[in-house]
Amino acid sequence: MPVGATILGCASARLREAERRFFGRVNPLGFILFARNVKTPDQTRALVADLRDSVGRGDAPVLIDQEGGRVARLKPPHWYGAPPAGVFADLYASAPTRAVEAVRLNTQLIADDLVSLGIDVDCAPVLDVPVVGAHDVIGDRAYGDIPSRVEVLGTAVCDALLAAGVLPVIKHIPGHGRATTDSHLDLPVVETSRVTLEETDFVPFRTLAAMPWAMTAHVVYSAIDPTKPATFSPTVIRTVIRGQIGFQGLLLSDDLSMAALNGAFAARAQQCRAAGCDVALHCNGDMEEMKQVAEGAGAMDATGHKRVANGRKMMGSLEDFDRAAAMARLFDLLDGRFDVRRDTT
Repeated sequence: MPVGATILGCASARLREAERRFFGRVNPLGFILFARNVKTPDQTRALVADLRDSVGRGDAPVLIDQEGGRVARLKPPHWYGAPPAGVFADLYASAPTRAVEAVRLNTQLIADDLVSLGIDVDCAPVLDVPVVGAHDVIGDRAYGDIPSRVEVLGTAVCDALLAAGVLPVIKHIPGHGRATTDSHLDLPVVETSRVTLEETDFVPFRTLAAMPWAMTAHVVYSAIDPTKPATFSPTVIRTVIRGQIGFQGLLLSDDLSMAALNGAFAARAQQCRAAGCDVALHCNGDMEEMKQVAEGAGAMDATGHKRVANGRKMMGSLEDFDRAAAMARLFDLLDGRFDVRRDTT
């Protein structure tokens, strides 16, 4: 059976029989988990196994947004409560070497949680570069407002995830930092010149273009394509993301159920695939919407499969990880900026 060019969610902490049958029929590439899906470690491990079993592929990717701070689906007391990216950006301003070590240890702690659950893709790091006046939907999720700082800390995050056996997803390519509205609620339009975008927003993505996965931004860049958000724009994807930035990995749409987009869900999936996304992402677990997305997205093509395989080759294994030592060292490095000792796992 062909693998569908979709990553889908489920509605609750247990896989329902109707969902199992549906996933077996449409065979999505993989799945994404949200807070509604994760209650305890044993329950989450069972759900991850059930999702993979529903498509008969033990290597089906299972994703989660585990950035730290306000975007973390896994929370204490069962899992590590990571600080937001902005904590590491602040430390970098005065102690760059300490900040890089700190963000590496923080990422290892996150990855340790994910690996223990069978989750193998983290939708992180955020490589967006926020500017003054932008909406705070990015805010402290970013590793600072200086491109060079974002690329250094973002590289440390990606390297640590890959070394631990977790695929990073750089987002939101080619940059969400200038958006003045929240794309969960409305469609942002960025009117900045292309030259300025090239010199700022695109820089971290260009530096990390060799990463295995990336997620698009539901943002219109009027200097590049005045009518379509990046997710739906062949011009943005082919000339900027694949061209100027040079990203050749698996390109995932941001969530197609976000209010930045409009139209029927089959059409949304068709548009993102036609524009150049390898995979359509749908997160909310709504069965009727998922049916449309699966229909519109169609099957993975040979290039998409190759990109998935190339990503797997980059994955390592976090062996002999001393969680307690990492936690203690990270606490020292942060020097009171964030009390990671709240971790109770």
